[in-house]
Amino acid sequence: MTDENTADSNTSTGTNTAEEENQSELTAVRYADGSLGYPAHTLGSDGNPPVDTIDLREYTAEIITWTKATATPPGVREPNTLAIVEFEIDDESVRAIGQVTTTEITIGDRVEPVYVSELRDPTAGIREPDSQAWDGYRFKPIK
Repeated sequence: MTDENTADSNTSTGTNTAEEENQSELTAVRYADGSLGYPAHTLGSDGNPPVDTIDLREYTAEIITWTKATATPPGVREPNTLAIVEFEIDDESVRAIGQVTTTEITIGDRVEPVYVSELRDPTAGIREPDSQAWDGYRFKPIK
């Protein structure tokens, strides 16, 4: 597997929207032994803290496996396609799980993370809507 760096659609023009400026991070960490972790943990498997951070938004990943949930919690889209993806960075790999932008995917597809300001409808459940507002990333197949 080789990773292809992807350019943010607005970085070529040097402009970012307000939403892009406030995006959640998609940050992996590198530990002293070279291993990668996502999400970041205080200590790696060698017992040492991270030595570097890696912005996964700058990389593409490969779909390792995926599933389609048809019975979803209130406010979550239905069906909800989820995938485990693997980023390969400097001969090390790190995996992440997340929603996919389409149901038209297969194992081995290349994807890129795309920011979504609302992963679920915060007003759909019985809880306080402010506690149910989540932004994050979905994985979009690269054509």
